[in-house]
Amino acid sequence: MEQAVEAVGLEKRYGEFEAVRGIDLTVRTGEIFGFLGPNGAGKSTTISMLCTLIRPTGGSARVAGFDVTTQRDAVRRHIGLVFQDTTLDTYLSAERNLRLHAELYGVPRGLLDDRLRSVLEMVGLWDRRSHKVRTFSGGMKRRLEIARGLLHSPRVLFLDEPTVGLDPQTRSSIWRYIRELKEAEDITIFLTTHYMDEAEYCDRIAIMDSGQIIALDTPEALKAGVGLDRVRIETDDHPAAIAALSSLFGVTATVSEGAVTFGVPNGEHFVPRLFAEFPLPIRAVNVARPSLDDVFLSYTGSTIRDAEASSAEKFRSSAFVRMGRR
Repeated sequence: MEQAVEAVGLEKRYGEFEAVRGIDLTVRTGEIFGFLGPNGAGKSTTISMLCTLIRPTGGSARVAGFDVTTQRDAVRRHIGLVFQDTTLDTYLSAERNLRLHAELYGVPRGLLDDRLRSVLEMVGLWDRRSHKVRTFSGGMKRRLEIARGLLHSPRVLFLDEPTVGLDPQTRSSIWRYIRELKEAEDITIFLTTHYMDEAEYCDRIAIMDSGQIIALDTPEALKAGVGLDRVRIETDDHPAAIAALSSLFGVTATVSEGAVTFGVPNGEHFVPRLFAEFPLPIRAVNVARPSLDDVFLSYTGSTIRDAEASSAEKFRSSAFVRMGRR
């Protein structure tokens, strides 16, 4: 099967900091492929290298059959890119934004009108084509950016956090459009997200942390690999609870998102035993089947939300140190 994206040992360093640490990756033609991980994991940096926006400092990559370092113009002709932050001209109409894009990409004038109508109808914006973008909601702007990314018929469409900052209903509608356009356009979609529920829509996902791919498979296979139910308990003494779980049940637990979290087989059968034998008061308990967050937890020892909080704290600390040196 033809590969839409291939990367071997891909790296990006900024001085001593390794943003992407030698990843190997293959994305099949026609699939929806997701990069899942916390903010700061290296997802956007990887996409920037694959889209030729920044040069790798190591390894190699090919997109749509072209080398991202030596054939940058060819790569750009064959990809579409929707950035995390909007790049639309809000003082122009939706149609004018798309016509400017068509000029940049050399879309033949004889094909443009039909193509423009096709992509705008696909994202439900044909009736708003003459309206200025500044009057659009956040979800409408994101749909327009997706239409713009499709206008020149790319072979690979890159979506960097396509639903970040949108409300749940709008996120759901964006995903409906993404699934529909995959069927209509026969296109490969490569996206990044830190939303667990969105990753479930992907054919395959790569879980990324600290610049490395730590797992890659279908969502179902990754969850099946965990094999344990996730139990969360709230107590008044987390360290004592962790020690008790270890000594009484041989269970390794961690504190995650404010609760003691651990994995056990058949969680619904374990909970009655927990209440009967546990020496500390339990204020709340929750049992859940394996999720993608559990996959991330099993590989890294923390949830994505905790990892993001840790990354944000490190950023604030480093910023404080830099300010103190001035």
